[in-house]
Amino acid sequence: MPKAKITNEEALAFHLEPTPGKWEINATVPMTTQRDLSLAYSPGVAVPCEAIAANPETAYDYTNKGNLVAVISNGTAVLGLGNLGALGSKPVMEGKSVLFKRFADVNSIDIELDTEDPDKFIDAVKLMGPTFGGINLEDIKAPECFIIEQRLKEEMDIPVFHDDQHGTAVICAAGLINALHISGKKIEDVKIVLNGAGAAGIACIELLKSMGARHDNCIVCDTKGVIYQGRTEGMNQWKSAHAVKTELRTLEEAMEGADVFLGVSVKGAVTQEMVASMADNPVIFAMANPDPEITPEEAHEVRVDAIVATGRSDYPNQVNNVLGFPYLFRGALDINARAINDEMKIACAHALAALAREDVPDEVALAYGKSLTFGRDYIIPTPFDPRLIHRIPPAVAKAGMDTGAARRPIIDMEAYEISLKSRMDPTASILRGLNARARSAQSRMIFAEGDDPRVLRAAVTYQRSGFGKALVVGRADDVKAKLEAAGLGDAVRELEVVNAANTQHFDTYKDFLFNRLQRKGFDRKDIHRLVGRDRHVFSALMLAHGHGDGLVTGATRKSAHVLDQINHVFDADAKHGAAGVTALLHKGRIVLIGDTLVHEWPDENDLATIAERAAGVARHMGLDPRVAFVSFSTFGYPVSERAEKMHIAPGVLDKRGVDFEYEGEMTVDVALNAKAQENYPFQRLSGPANILIVPARHSASISVKLMQEMGGATVVGPILAGVDKPIQICSTTSTANDVLNMAVLAACNIG
Repeated sequence: MPKAKITNEEALAFHLEPTPGKWEINATVPMTTQRDLSLAYSPGVAVPCEAIAANPETAYDYTNKGNLVAVISNGTAVLGLGNLGALGSKPVMEGKSVLFKRFADVNSIDIELDTEDPDKFIDAVKLMGPTFGGINLEDIKAPECFIIEQRLKEEMDIPVFHDDQHGTAVICAAGLINALHISGKKIEDVKIVLNGAGAAGIACIELLKSMGARHDNCIVCDTKGVIYQGRTEGMNQWKSAHAVKTELRTLEEAMEGADVFLGVSVKGAVTQEMVASMADNPVIFAMANPDPEITPEEAHEVRVDAIVATGRSDYPNQVNNVLGFPYLFRGALDINARAINDEMKIACAHALAALAREDVPDEVALAYGKSLTFGRDYIIPTPFDPRLIHRIPPAVAKAGMDTGAARRPIIDMEAYEISLKSRMDPTASILRGLNARARSAQSRMIFAEGDDPRVLRAAVTYQRSGFGKALVVGRADDVKAKLEAAGLGDAVRELEVVNAANTQHFDTYKDFLFNRLQRKGFDRKDIHRLVGRDRHVFSALMLAHGHGDGLVTGATRKSAHVLDQINHVFDADAKHGAAGVTALLHKGRIVLIGDTLVHEWPDENDLATIAERAAGVARHMGLDPRVAFVSFSTFGYPVSERAEKMHIAPGVLDKRGVDFEYEGEMTVDVALNAKAQENYPFQRLSGPANILIVPARHSASISVKLMQEMGGATVVGPILAGVDKPIQICSTTSTANDVLNMAVLAACNIG
C-alpha cells in the first residue's frame, strides 16, 4: 500500500482554508436577547465576580478555568526545525491546542512569547496564572526549559508541564514497562543507556529512576560521550545529576551488555555493531525524529530478539506524546490539581502499559488495517484507541488525589469514567474507520468532472493519501493547466486522464447503452452524443464495465440532473429501491436523514425501503441503527392525512421482519431527545434516533440545509444507496475535501 504523500501546497491550503489557522472560539451560553447579554456581562456578571473574589476556588465553578490549558512557547526549539522564533512557532502551538480538544476535550489557547530571556518568560507566564487551569510549555530549548519549568512549578499553583520533556518520558516509561515484561527483566536490574542529554532525555532517565531504575545502572551520553563523574567539558547541573563513576567513555563502550537503549539524539547514532553487543532481548527506543538512531529493520538484521520502538507512525511501537499530555491534563484538570507530579506521570505510564496488554477493540484494528495483539510489535497503545479517554485520566486523577495534589477529589470514580466516555466526538472515529477501509480497498476511483479544480485537488489527495488509483475524466491539456494553476503541477504524471477520445472501449459503451435505451426514444446518434459528450454518462459506463471501482460526480451540475444521466446506465431510481441518505455531523452527534435525493413523495412502502437503505448506511459507518419516522404529529396526534403514511410505515417494516430498531410517527424532538421519549414509555427506541425518515424530499432538503447553514453541521452526502455499483453524488457547493469524503464513501462501498 503506498504511503501518503503530503505536498507543501496541501499543507498550506490546510492551514488557509476554510479560515486561516486551526481553531476558533464559540460561546457556550445563549447570546441572543438583551437578557442574555445582561447575564453574560453587565450587570449579571458582577455576581460571579464577587463570589470568586470572596472565594477564589469558585473560579472553577463560574468560569472556564477548570477546562482551559495554555500552550506556551518562545519558538526556540520548534520540532526538528530549530529556533524559528515566537511567531514561527504559532502553527505548531495551534496544532497542539487542537490535539488537546480532539483527544481529551480540553479547551486550549496557544500563546507565543517573543523573548528568549528566561526571567521575562517566567514573569509573563506567572502573571497569566489566574486565567488557566494548566500550562503546557512547548518547544523551548535546553537548558532554559529546565529553569523555566522548575521556577514556574515552584511559583504557580496550577499544573506546569513541559511536554517535550515529560510527555516523551511518560510514553517511553509505558513502553519500557511492557518491553521488560516481555523480556522477563526488572527495572531495578537492567542496564540502561541514554543517548541525548537534552530536555527529553534527562526527563526520561529521571522518570525511570523514580520508577526503580538504579542510578549506577544508568549511563547517560551526549555528543561528547559518556557523562561520568569528574567530567568537565560540556557539563551543566542537569547533566551532572546523572554522572556515574565509570571507566566507560563512548556510546559504543556503554552499549556493550546494555539491556535498554533510549535515544533522543540523531539519525544514525547507533550502529548494528552496537546493537549486536547488547544483552539478550535488548530493548531499543530509537526516538530521534524524523529519523531514528537506528531503524527497526537495521536492528532486527543483527538481533531478532530486539524489541524496538521509534517516534515514527509507520513503524510498530510509536512513542507518541499524544498518548500522554491530553489525558494527563484531563485527569489533572478534573481534580483541579495544583501540579502534575511524578506519581501522576507514573500512574499514566502504568495505565498505558496495562491498556496495551488487553485485547484491542475491532475499530482500532480496522483503523490500522491489521490485527494488534500484545507482543514485541505492540507494547504501546495506538493514539486512536477509544479507551484512552476513560482509562488514563482516572488513573492520573487517583494518583493526584492520593498524593494531595487535588483541590477537588472525585468522589464517584465510576461515574467519572462514564462521563469521560461521553465527552468524545464519535464522528471522528467513524470517519477514521472509513478512511482505513478505503485504504484497504484500494479502489480505482472515477472522478467524472476533471475540468473542475476542486475535483482535481480531491483526486490528487485521494491518490496521494494512499486510498487507491484516481481516474480523472477530462482533457489531458485542460487537466494539466488546472493542476498547474492550483500549484499541483507535479501531480500531472500521477493521475490517469480518461475521455471518450482516448478510450478503447467507446464502441462497447455505445452498444451497451443502445441496448438499454433503444425503447426509450434514443437512436444511435443520441447514444453517440451521450457517450462522447456527457461525462456523467461516460463515467457511469466506465463503472458499469469494471473499468473503475467507484464513481464520484455532481460537483458541477445539480444532483437531479446528474441522477437522471446516471439512470441511463444504472437503475438508480425510486422504482428500483435507490435512496439518498445524508449524514449530519454536529457537536459530537451523527444523524442520518433520508431520502434526500431520489424519492419526491414516497408512500409508506417507499418509506420502509428508505429506512432499510439508511440502516445499511448506518451499519457501514459503525452505528447501531435507530430509525424514527418523523412528522409534525406524535403517535397519531394531531390527526392528519399527511402524517398517516408515517404512521403506517413502521407496520410495513413489521411485516418485513427487519433487524433494527424503528418507531414512529413522532416529532423530531421526541426522536432525538431521551427525556422527551420518557413521556412515551411504550415507544420501542432504546435511545435517541440516529436515522430520521422524513415525509418527502423537500422536507429532507430543508432539514439538511437548515442544519448546515444555521446550525453549522457538517454534511456528508447525499449518500446514494441501493445501486449495484458504488456511486456518490456531491453537491455543487462541495469543497475539495467534501469531494474527497464522497470518494472515500464510494471506496468503502457504502450503500
